[in-house]
Amino acid sequence: MKRTADVVIIGAGAVGAACAYFAARAGLSAQVVDRGQIVGGTTGACEGNVLVSDKEAGPELDLSLYSQQVWRADLAEFGALWEFESKGGLVVAASAAGAQALRELAVRQRAAGIEVTDVAATDIRTYEPHIRTELAAGAFYPQDAQVQPMLMAAQLLRLARASGATVTPHTRVTGFERDGEAVTGVRTDRGTIHAAAVVNAAGTWAGEIAQLARVHVPVLPRRGFVLVTEPLPPTIRHKVYAGEYVANVLSSDEALQTSPVIEGTRGGTVLIGSSRERVGFDRTVSLPVLRELAANAVALFPALKQVRVMRSYLGFRPYCPDHLPVLGPDPRAPGLWHASGHEGAGIGLSVGTAKLITQSITGKPVDLDISPFAPERFDEVTHA
Repeated sequence: MKRTADVVIIGAGAVGAACAYFAARAGLSAQVVDRGQIVGGTTGACEGNVLVSDKEAGPELDLSLYSQQVWRADLAEFGALWEFESKGGLVVAASAAGAQALRELAVRQRAAGIEVTDVAATDIRTYEPHIRTELAAGAFYPQDAQVQPMLMAAQLLRLARASGATVTPHTRVTGFERDGEAVTGVRTDRGTIHAAAVVNAAGTWAGEIAQLARVHVPVLPRRGFVLVTEPLPPTIRHKVYAGEYVANVLSSDEALQTSPVIEGTRGGTVLIGSSRERVGFDRTVSLPVLRELAANAVALFPALKQVRVMRSYLGFRPYCPDHLPVLGPDPRAPGLWHASGHEGAGIGLSVGTAKLITQSITGKPVDLDISPFAPERFDEVTHA
């Protein structure tokens, strides 16, 4: 482990890996530290979504569209390394009210720059031949994509190391070096690293890291399960989910919420979600939740009824109360940057986040206004 660096990045998941890549490519000496193994947190327990379809017009959608540019331009040559697949997303509604909500959302999204095609009930099966017939409407989003998240993080870290970055897993941050209020490095259980910039990309533990710097960032874990089927012949062509998924994403409810989210992989397995609940870091496997996910999937794709589930896994999304990530420099602790709180959108938003963070650290003009994501915004709520 190096004892000095231009930037220390806390967290070796998707966001931290992307930050390391862009920092190293910008000529910064980057040191990545992680309390566990590489992709041992949320990145190792998610589906790899790169979505625009599930976002309302506003700052997060702006960041999503910017990240699309980064995926498809800056990183285009590496797409095969992490199985980037621009498969498109199909959102469906079962009721007239749901269909109307889909159409209204599509109008707002088009105005913000999203490509979306309204799909009549009679045309839904041209997109997904095995989907149920009793649906009221759909919307197709050609910009939706998928990556293999563990490959993505591991390969970005490999590319970062090729540009001079250092990656040190199993290294716990225990505190910060300070010069007055300014952050000048991190203390770890393996020694101190001095750096002019520190990036908090610790995912669900980002709130704890912020506390070590004496600042408040309310990132909380939100648990979710995924089912993985046995490998199948090509059955599901796109990312497919029910319209209520968007409402669940935007909800702040602590209780369990589920909605069908289904997609195939290149290996033939089908991934089935989604669930959301705030139960802290409780890793108990909930059979009732798994049964509900399976039932939701069969209700949308009856052909899955006879398919065996090969395994399930769970993870924790880094949730923020206002559903916006925490992104940018922290004026309460100069020298500290945050890149966390993306909840279920972290894979898709990671590369845009990392490029913007690197621009900010190096003093270059930032491509996108990041003020809506400012970490100090929570102090304003606390003191209101």
